[in-house]
Amino acid sequence: MAKRLISAAMLPMLMLCMMVKNAFPQENVKLAQTGMQFLSVVSDARAASLARATTTVPMGSGSLFSNPALLSDIAGWADVSASYNQWIAEIKHQTFSAAFKPFGDEYGIFGVSLQFIDYGDFYWTRVSNTASGFEDIPSGDMNKPSAFAVGVGYGKAISDAFSVGGQIRYVRQSLGTSFVPGDVAGQSVKKEYKLSVLAFDFGTNFKTGFKSLAFGMSVRNFSKEVRYESDQFQLPLVFTLGLSMETLDFFEKSSTLNSVLVSVDASHYRDHAEQVYAGLECRLMGALSLRAGYASSADEEGLTYGLGVQQYGVQVDYAYTPFGVFDNVQRVTVRFSF
Repeated sequence: MAKRLISAAMLPMLMLCMMVKNAFPQENVKLAQTGMQFLSVVSDARAASLARATTTVPMGSGSLFSNPALLSDIAGWADVSASYNQWIAEIKHQTFSAAFKPFGDEYGIFGVSLQFIDYGDFYWTRVSNTASGFEDIPSGDMNKPSAFAVGVGYGKAISDAFSVGGQIRYVRQSLGTSFVPGDVAGQSVKKEYKLSVLAFDFGTNFKTGFKSLAFGMSVRNFSKEVRYESDQFQLPLVFTLGLSMETLDFFEKSSTLNSVLVSVDASHYRDHAEQVYAGLECRLMGALSLRAGYASSADEEGLTYGLGVQQYGVQVDYAYTPFGVFDNVQRVTVRFSF
């Protein structure tokens, strides 16, 4: 029995290492221009510890941030999650999601999501008639850029094997204010830089029928072009294919090792080279989960780690991500299921 359990844990890790090593070896080269990059940041701790390889991994209401088709896998009447992400450069990301089944499985699951970003306070300058051509703004009038996105989503199982889902989000970003030259020489005019746009997400999930193997896809941040001044840009559009499987399907489960989940995602971005994400999650004694992941072709991000504790419908997850010159990133998520 012990040998089988060790094999169940080692086999997926070897598979992941081989897949990630050979996938997309190209450099992370910029391809096109996109904006509102906060939409690309993952704040859910479980998703982050799996290196965001969650296109086919049910995340409760948190699936609104990866693949809304997975909302159909929510077993209870409702699921709520809240995440806090201490991002690089002291930027704070906070997300909230909730999903409900008000009319039963027959009519699908409805969800709402909220994402809020606090960039902190910034000292700034404005145009002036001084020798330098600018002057510092008083500390009491610092710039406070921010951003948020609020969405409404829906997911439904078309059959026992196939599910679909989508989400529409209102996205808004404020980069604060600035003083620009006016029509009169020496004159400066105060200007606010704010943009809002609608974004669309949609996805599918297919349970192949071979053990627990699942295959899915998602498209996120589809929108029209917007602009602050002269250059137009789109949101960070990304197309992802993913698959996952419970490897203990090939072995006899024990009371200690309950689950060994392997997930792999391949993402195609508008603004940089493709990436592969691989995640591994081992669940012990029905309550403790140990996780690890790896992101390929990333400048600073690579390995990710995390753990989770689940009991009585409450789940608390933690993720730790070394981030090169930016030190590290830590995330915490609390999830309730009813």
